Amino acid sequence: MNHPPLLLELFTEELPPKSLKRLGESLSQSIYESLNKAQLLSASSAYQSFASPRRLAVLISDVLDQAPDYPVREKLLPLSIAFDAQGKPSQALTKKLVSLGHPDTPLDQLERSGEGKNEALYLNTIATGARLESALQQALIAAIDHLPIAKMMHYQITVPSGAIEEVQFARPVHRIIALHGSKTLAIHALGIDASKQTEGHRFLSSGMMTIRDAQQYESQLESAKVIASFGKRRAYIESELQKAAKGLRVLMPDALLDEVTALVEYPAIYSCEFDPEFLEVPQECLILTMQTNQKYFALTNQDGKLSNRFLIVSNIQTDQPESIISGNERVIRPRLADARFFYLQDQKRTLESRIPDLAKVIYHNQLGNQLQRSERVRALANEIASSLNQAGSQLKLQEVDRAAQLAKADLLTEMVGEFPELQGVMGRYYALANHEAPDVAAACYEHYLPRFAGDSLPQTLVGTVLAIADKLETIIGIWGVGLAPTGDKD
Repeated sequence: MNHPPLLLELFTEELPPKSLKRLGESLSQSIYESLNKAQLLSASSAYQSFASPRRLAVLISDVLDQAPDYPVREKLLPLSIAFDAQGKPSQALTKKLVSLGHPDTPLDQLERSGEGKNEALYLNTIATGARLESALQQALIAAIDHLPIAKMMHYQITVPSGAIEEVQFARPVHRIIALHGSKTLAIHALGIDASKQTEGHRFLSSGMMTIRDAQQYESQLESAKVIASFGKRRAYIESELQKAAKGLRVLMPDALLDEVTALVEYPAIYSCEFDPEFLEVPQECLILTMQTNQKYFALTNQDGKLSNRFLIVSNIQTDQPESIISGNERVIRPRLADARFFYLQDQKRTLESRIPDLAKVIYHNQLGNQLQRSERVRALANEIASSLNQAGSQLKLQEVDRAAQLAKADLLTEMVGEFPELQGVMGRYYALANHEAPDVAAACYEHYLPRFAGDSLPQTLVGTVLAIADKLETIIGIWGVGLAPTGDKD
């Protein structure tokens, strides 16, 4: 026999986009595990997590209204303490039975088990299974307490009695739904009593709506222009981006796709353009500007060359998107202009001229500044290169030395100051602009590789030598001052 599904929803103000997916999964898993532990789920029960900008919810199938009764075997006392010398029940046994709520239990219903000194008296009873309402109340409070919220928002709410209650959550919660089938459960949390009320899309729906039955939650919300499932919304965005690209390649980093998914409830994709004159700026700068500042999706041709077209994900679906498109094109222009300004300003100085200024940048208070660090890397790189040449390699020692001198100089540029992720990338561009040897320029970027497991490896021998030297310097230095790694991310 299948039992009704259970729906729990927290309807909130806009939640932090970078943590939305994790919040939804945490709430769903916590509620499911608590109810499973309370024996309120069956073997066929499963949960579906929902997370959109203004809601966290979970739908669990086949949920019992009350868990089955279950046997409880409880050790009372050792036999030597349970009875006195005449074999009569001791005062200790009587008190124990009273404390357990079974003062009138006949002695012949108590179980003796064990041998010799280990023989003891046990009480066998049948406990009443948990009721869904009380179990869900406890599960919700526990789930809220354990949500991975980096910083709580404190706010006040007027409770039904008229009193003011202090509440804390990621963002203010306005409504709670707790439905078992079509029945509203008497749940109270965050100063709010559960009901059947929620809201659809902020702009595209009529607002307040009543969820008739837990099973209809997702379909009713979709009718109100909300795709509640994070996974379905993400897949829809990905699919629509591919369609809108029209033969071009869409750059879709997972982190950006997740963040954009967390910003919209009913996504629409629109194609925009920027002035082609900005393509004279290194495309990594333009791409990072679009992705980081505006949450736009850059497009490239099949050879990886950036197009002046880009895609946006809007929370508004309309047949007349002209104002949305022009607004986003207007917003991106000053951002790209800033990137071009940084790029042109940086080229007024060579990388070589910036080297002395590395002495002004602290690397570590026990390991000196970046210039001192560069000199250590330089010494290691030259030693490695000399050893390799003695073993038969044909490294140009002057290129290794030059690359080691220039490798960290781009840390002082305007572009890297604005976008630290471009360290090394800009070093390569600026080195080429300064007419450095191609392998020297490549090494300015490659010495950071690999940055993580599975990352690209240096493609030049100069870059490989410098990457090894750079990592050796880091390992030796960090261990040398007692900062050995303590976790996976280290």
